[in-house]
Amino acid sequence: MELLRTTHLSKIYNGHASHRALSDITLSIEKGEFVGIMGPSGSGKTTLLQLIATIDKPTSGEVLIDGQNPYQLDTDALARFRRQHLGFIFQDYNLLNTLTILENIVLPLTLEGEKVSVMESKACTIAERLGITSILNKRPYEVSGGQAQRTAIARAIIHEPKLLLADEPTGNLDSKSSQDVMEKLATINQVDRTTVLLVTHDAIAASYCHRVLFIKDGELYNEIYYGNSRQAFFQKIIDVLSLLGGNTHDLSTIRF
Repeated sequence: MELLRTTHLSKIYNGHASHRALSDITLSIEKGEFVGIMGPSGSGKTTLLQLIATIDKPTSGEVLIDGQNPYQLDTDALARFRRQHLGFIFQDYNLLNTLTILENIVLPLTLEGEKVSVMESKACTIAERLGITSILNKRPYEVSGGQAQRTAIARAIIHEPKLLLADEPTGNLDSKSSQDVMEKLATINQVDRTTVLLVTHDAIAASYCHRVLFIKDGELYNEIYYGNSRQAFFQKIIDVLSLLGGNTHDLSTIRF
């Protein structure tokens, strides 16, 4: 069953000179899928994620999430739609240092006016799943990068979003923490059937997906599917990335 569809999606940024960041992107994602988006820096992959996330508006085209066009909603309804349907994970965690780890995790429920007892119960359950129970009373600057990103994941899923959007979630992490975060996301996808859309430079991270879409110069370039083995899928990702080109620093150091 389809959860996300973009139709002829384009984005032009107007400055001193107009820049077309995305051109005519049509794609569909089914409920329960884990989909990666890859491409060189400046290819448009983060722009695509931001349009789907309703952070930025498309110049033309349509975004449908669970059959609804969020861009047709007024400001209050859009904010509510975003809180109820979408979860966000960012490269730099976006945690609030003035709050404890527990308070950061329950923030989406706080905005919904949920009871404190319900919030704490949900947070403790999720924290146990993600292995961060011992740090709930600490502040973000007192924990490791891996723990901070697992906190961000907990915050992103506590309200049971239909679509989880992750923008370079392993970008600031070492290889062990990256693997840990990707395994947690894969488990959330498999166990909770949460649909996940991942933007990444990291071929290892992308190899956890069911399929990967590649973008080049604002257009869909290729698409590959997971087969029988992660190792083989990883190699296919590397092969497509080598065809895509771009600067060598656009791709994370390969480690497997």
